[in-house]
Amino acid sequence: MPPTSVLVVDDSALMRRALKGILADAGEFEVHTARNGVDALEQLGRIQPDVVTLDINMPEMDGLTCLAKIMEERPTPVVMVSSLTEHNALVTLEALELGAVDYVPKPGGTVSLNIDEVSGDLVRKVRSAAAVRLKRAGGLRDRMRAQNARTAAAPPRRQLGAVGSVDLVLIGSSTGGPALLSELLPQLPSTLGAPVVLAQHIPASFTAALARRLDEICALRVHEVDRIMNIQRGNIYIGRGNADVVVARRSDGLIVKSVPAASEYRWHPSVDRMVASARRYIDPSRLVCVLLTGMGDDGAAEMGAVKEGGGRTIAEAEETAVVWGMPGELSRRGGATVVLPAYEIADRLADWVR
Repeated sequence: MPPTSVLVVDDSALMRRALKGILADAGEFEVHTARNGVDALEQLGRIQPDVVTLDINMPEMDGLTCLAKIMEERPTPVVMVSSLTEHNALVTLEALELGAVDYVPKPGGTVSLNIDEVSGDLVRKVRSAAAVRLKRAGGLRDRMRAQNARTAAAPPRRQLGAVGSVDLVLIGSSTGGPALLSELLPQLPSTLGAPVVLAQHIPASFTAALARRLDEICALRVHEVDRIMNIQRGNIYIGRGNADVVVARRSDGLIVKSVPAASEYRWHPSVDRMVASARRYIDPSRLVCVLLTGMGDDGAAEMGAVKEGGGRTIAEAEETAVVWGMPGELSRRGGATVVLPAYEIADRLADWVR
């Protein structure tokens, strides 16, 4: 099997050498380097890499401009490698919406002397990106935008009705999730019959920016769970990165809160832990769960238990998932009530959760 070809794009010679060394040591990658976006585009057609790692802040052509041109000229899986500033968090979210499939945060700044701390994360995400099929993404985006246009044209429904048969919607998401959420969540009506709690695998520095961005485009209010919050209809609660998000009950109703990441769970915020906490306080038959694109199997076990208990679950279909790991595992375990392409999920949710 030929090695995976990777083009590392970074304006720092130190970072290029470090990133190349990490990938070369993994023994499965053929690594090329580029000094900036212009250099990367010049090499793109000649090298035809399987994956590109892309810095954000570079002279001559920044990472965001380069990413847009890559997606236009030769769509290739891109992993953003950027520092953890608030500005870069916003730009990285824009990159994910433009088509980047994942990101690796640089610890310690743009020129990171501690990049070895994320070597395992880098190798794992580049390996996963090499398996991504980007051709379907454009079609998905077009279909979801068409669905968004139909939703926007529908008469607004501002008044919340009587309590329905569903108490809570739980959504789990990972690789490819931020871009998908920005297309899917705006389709949910403001009158959705139950609140939503969401676990997206993401660094803590990205969560607030993601919540603000989604709040600007959604009919439902979107919040980062940065304190103990009462769960109320008309709202979406996003668990903080690098922590777990759990549901509990108090005398005045359900609450959601962030808690330290538990070591027995591999990814955070953990989808399995979120769903398990909800099952302690809510009859599974009154839960609806959705498992979206992502590596691994987080969420599959607990959402399967929800289905066994009489609840309903949706697994994103392979045809639209950037990575069919988590939803694929839910489907393989028989835990999915339905398997749907991303552009049909919002309509099914709105139909189930009246």
